[in-house]
Amino acid sequence: MITVMITLFVVVVLGYVAGRLGYLGGDFDRRLSRLVINITCPALILSSSMTGELPDRRFILPLLLISVITYAVLTTVAFLLPRYLTKRRDDEGPVGFALMFGNVGFMGYPVVASIFGHEAIFYAAVLNVVNTFAVFTVGTMLITGGGDGVMGTRRLDDVETREYERHRFQKKVLYSTPMLAAYMTMLIVALEIKDIPAFVSQPLTMVGNITVPAALLIIGSSMSQLPLRALMGNMTVYLTTALRLVLLPLGVYYLTRNLGFSELVVNINTVVIAMPVATYGTILCLKYEKDTTTITETTFITTLFSMVTIPLLVMLFL
Repeated sequence: MITVMITLFVVVVLGYVAGRLGYLGGDFDRRLSRLVINITCPALILSSSMTGELPDRRFILPLLLISVITYAVLTTVAFLLPRYLTKRRDDEGPVGFALMFGNVGFMGYPVVASIFGHEAIFYAAVLNVVNTFAVFTVGTMLITGGGDGVMGTRRLDDVETREYERHRFQKKVLYSTPMLAAYMTMLIVALEIKDIPAFVSQPLTMVGNITVPAALLIIGSSMSQLPLRALMGNMTVYLTTALRLVLLPLGVYYLTRNLGFSELVVNINTVVIAMPVATYGTILCLKYEKDTTTITETTFITTLFSMVTIPLLVMLFL
């Protein structure tokens, strides 16, 4: 598991170097971000049910339920705490996003597989259904509305109001490609559909495998646009990191364990919540042309520290 974490971090560093050398950055990053969201990540989700034995379908409903409870709690945290963690109102949205969303789709899958086995990728994908829905609804509101629109600390003018309304929840998120992939994956497992032709499963697996390195390269490239001093973070970044990697996972762990969920479901959910900040934060900032400084700094620091916190969490509590 430690090897997995180090490997992922090395790819981020490679993205940083490529960005500094001019191979990545700007419009290329934005196009690559859209490719990851709309094509490669859905392929990765679908391929998780097409290799080896099918996962146990009895865990689908408990995983969905524990995920709903978890993100209800995290949504409350994302809207209430950021104003106490930063003095800059424009940073409240990115900080809220960082608190709420871990890197489930990109880092969560290989880490969960390294701890619980390959079939656990499907369980992480089920948890990622609620996560994906929340990213493209609450997460988008946090990024596009920032601290001002979402937190209600300042009255929006007419232009800002139109911009906020344009990017808040839209029904089409329910049938975006990541959501459709998650629905189809659960259907395959629930109906125990086996022996999917190789000409379907192998291309999906091949394309899905692009997701992790592409997303990590994007993070590294975004970091390359910042001055080196900024990558060292600040008090807001470190407070957010402590909450993201330690306090929130432990809080969710004890809450869900006391609610009577099975040990496997609780443990997988806890590991997923313990991931560093989701790369979708940087990707959404690029997509909606928002400042990526805070979210990128927090993503970098949480990714760095997660190489220590995740193994410790697993050894001490799971």
